[in-house]
Amino acid sequence: MSNTHLTRRTLLAGATAVALGAATGTAGATGTAGATGTARAAEPPTLWREFTRTPLTHPQIPYIGRAGCRAGASRLPRPRVVADVTAYGAVPDGTTDCAPAINRALAAAGRAGGGTVTIPPGTYRIDDVIRLGDSNVVLRGAGSGRTTLYATKNLTELIGVYGSRYGGDKSSWSWAGGLIWLAPRARWESLTAAIRDRAWPFEGWTGNRRDEWTTLTTVAPAERGSWTVTVADASALHPGRLVLLRLADDATHTLLQHMAGDGPGPASYVWDDKTKLTSYVPYEWPVRIHRVHGRRVTLERPLPLDIRPEWDPRLTTHVTELTGSGVEGLTLEAVQTPQSPHLLDKGYNGVVLQCAYDCWVDDVTVRHVDNGFGLVAASACTLRRTRVAGRGSHHPYFCREGSHDNLIEDFTIEERTVPAPANTQLHGINVEGLSSHNVWSRGDMRMGTFDSHRGLPFANVRTDITVDNNGRHGGDASAGPLFGARFTHWNIRVTNGRAGLMKIDGLAPYSATVGINEVREFDQTDVPDFTGDLHSRLELYGTTDAVRPRNLYDAQRALLR
Repeated sequence: MSNTHLTRRTLLAGATAVALGAATGTAGATGTAGATGTARAAEPPTLWREFTRTPLTHPQIPYIGRAGCRAGASRLPRPRVVADVTAYGAVPDGTTDCAPAINRALAAAGRAGGGTVTIPPGTYRIDDVIRLGDSNVVLRGAGSGRTTLYATKNLTELIGVYGSRYGGDKSSWSWAGGLIWLAPRARWESLTAAIRDRAWPFEGWTGNRRDEWTTLTTVAPAERGSWTVTVADASALHPGRLVLLRLADDATHTLLQHMAGDGPGPASYVWDDKTKLTSYVPYEWPVRIHRVHGRRVTLERPLPLDIRPEWDPRLTTHVTELTGSGVEGLTLEAVQTPQSPHLLDKGYNGVVLQCAYDCWVDDVTVRHVDNGFGLVAASACTLRRTRVAGRGSHHPYFCREGSHDNLIEDFTIEERTVPAPANTQLHGINVEGLSSHNVWSRGDMRMGTFDSHRGLPFANVRTDITVDNNGRHGGDASAGPLFGARFTHWNIRVTNGRAGLMKIDGLAPYSATVGINEVREFDQTDVPDFTGDLHSRLELYGTTDAVRPRNLYDAQRALLR
């Protein structure tokens, strides 16, 4: 790891470079006035100056400078080509079912130890799920405007009815599964077997019943932002190994309070009846080991939370991960059907990454889908140059079931091409289920909202995004608060002037809203989950593109150079 530790000299050099970039125009456009914004010279807010002094422990802004595949690498891996789907029987005529041929080519690449499977230009009909179940396998089309997979069936037809483990008549295909599904082969097989048996599973790193893990070692107390931890026994640990940091809650829910920023508000909140939220605990954070020196273990990323003895901290095993795999350069188009009523989706879903680490999606469009791109117990993944188009989606993007450290950049949600049917909902970019340190950067949202779907997501960033804020958030009351601590909205342009889930200084504890045009409350209006002082910050309100640095993720990356 080339930049494990941040020195004072590195921080000052990075901050100076960002400031110079803003002054010369290389860090983004100069401040301009939008429809509801006020022109103002570009300026670094107080929060940014504070952050450069304490980047790993700032109370309102999370450190997300290593989010994404390979700690945010700008160049994604390019494994050698080992197969072409046409050699396995795929025909780009739009009528032949090519799913078996594509899946055979992907399986052959897996048996060969990895490589790229290419799909030449054309339209390929698929009547089944496309499965990437082996590490270091890449499915690459000729470009999202040249290679199309035309999906004729939904996940209910292909796998079965998928009910909710929380009861009721909801369809879990409303938030899970994809017609292109990246997941470890054994994990995918166990999930789909459980669905067919109607034994509705947990979907994360430790199996259908969250019991597929063993302890590697316990961990001594440490503070949020630390790169190095002390363990009781390092004999099973080695550089490059992916482990789970597991934190259980205690009887008084001090772990959940800590995720919400600690203090009187979280301490007085009623946690016990939030049964859906408490089912998400223990918190499981996947991370690679960088170095082992005696009992001192250096991690690939700094700790997202404190480690306290009362949370029984330990490093554990998990199901075998999918790593080094990706999907590139194609369009997935589902047969056009009306959008289903809310929470009754049939599963015309796009691309989902599950139990995946250091995986990616690049230059991919999905069209006419129920749900677009999903991160389900996925971490350290990058979605780049993705687009959701067509008749409208329930969740254009969803991030749930403890997904961490992911990067979604240069993304677009197009306007729907048909009016929304009655009793449907549009969420936008979703995050929930204790998911943390995820980044949405450089987005063009022509519909939707910043959907914090309860479940106490914390320390997530949305930056440099234009949004027509016409969606609504969701989330059961039993899932608890909309926000944990250290949510940051940085340089947000709201085209319809609606405040909901954009200006969050009155909703999210220990949060930052920086550089947003004037907005007002209408439609869905929420009240804070926590009482008392939220310790939230608001700067450069009523501006458009006046904040420097313009993009918080890019600026945090610059601090590491």
